[in-house]
Amino acid sequence: MTDALVIGGGPAGLMAAEALLQAGRAVTLVEAKPSIGRKFLMAGKSGLNLTKMQAFGPFLASYGASLHPTMRACLKSFGPDEVKAWTEGMGQTTFAGSTGRLFPDAMKASPLLRAWLARLDGLGLERHTRWRWVDWERNIHHFDTPEGPRVLTPRVTVFALGGASWARLGSDGQWAERFAANGITVAPFQPSNVGVVVEWSEHMTRHFGAPLKGIALHAGDTLSRGEAVISKRGLEGGGVYPLAPALREGAALTLDLLPDLGLEAVANRLAKPKGKASLSNHLRRVLKLSPAAQAIAREFVHPWPDDPSVLAQAVKAVPIRHSGLRPMDEAISTAGGVSFDALDDTLMLKDRPGTFCVGEMLDWDAPTGGYLLTACFATGLWAGRHAAEYDRP
Repeated sequence: MTDALVIGGGPAGLMAAEALLQAGRAVTLVEAKPSIGRKFLMAGKSGLNLTKMQAFGPFLASYGASLHPTMRACLKSFGPDEVKAWTEGMGQTTFAGSTGRLFPDAMKASPLLRAWLARLDGLGLERHTRWRWVDWERNIHHFDTPEGPRVLTPRVTVFALGGASWARLGSDGQWAERFAANGITVAPFQPSNVGVVVEWSEHMTRHFGAPLKGIALHAGDTLSRGEAVISKRGLEGGGVYPLAPALREGAALTLDLLPDLGLEAVANRLAKPKGKASLSNHLRRVLKLSPAAQAIAREFVHPWPDDPSVLAQAVKAVPIRHSGLRPMDEAISTAGGVSFDALDDTLMLKDRPGTFCVGEMLDWDAPTGGYLLTACFATGLWAGRHAAEYDRP
């Protein structure tokens, strides 16, 4: 009999382990990969965005109106201020950028992860890698390990198995089949925070890798201001990712190349005499579009309308013809997972007393910008604290 078992060594699992250890429980953490926190480390390669420092109302609203009340409670308990204090409590100083995004001064995940594991080891954490969860029978868990099959029978269990993106880092979603076979409702995984597929014509080839700056993208009711990048496979980047929920529902995608200019102002500029200049050169001169922006307009609007008002409308709402989202394994995160209908308000499975689920394996969605990581921390801590109080009959 094991006291407390955490299955999964990502941020949500580590936070659950920390809560259990601080409550005096003996914790065993198992991870399928050869090392802990692989996706966490990958997320920090270009700067570890821990959270976004903003008022709690707007922060919570960023998760969408459909956010489950239990998730709201988790985030209220461990929001941006708590993330900052927790990080600095491990000796990792932080700074907030101009947009409010919070980063460790080191700008990498590895120093924070080392400090975190040192803290957990000091609290008595027992951890094993290359232990892959296979199946369960009530509270009996089966694992494939380098030493052969192993079985653990914990008093409490926290599942932190991740979503279904970046499978090479551990989040392969294969657990969902076993959960469904055990009667647990799992919403199908869908890609989130991911680029869109565009079949470009040949003239776009020279613009691959070029950024589109100062733009706005629209899909359904969602407006996104941010940079996009023209890639061989389509459009990617922080300006595209927030549109994934709307695009999954079939919303059209349009691009405003001049969001800081009104339609009438754009039309007035286009109505200026162009002399002997071609319409393409006239566009470049009066609108000051970058070569990449002008190429995008040509790709989807050409031939140019002669009427300045019609052309202005086209420039303000370039219709991006795409073939859907990039594959799920290329997504930063996934929507879908264990339904909140299967959980109580402590994140414990209703049909499996003493068994909790956390992190990206839950059915929620969020944009990038620190929101994903904060919610993983928050759900891990929430479930870990409640698991620490649970005594199996």
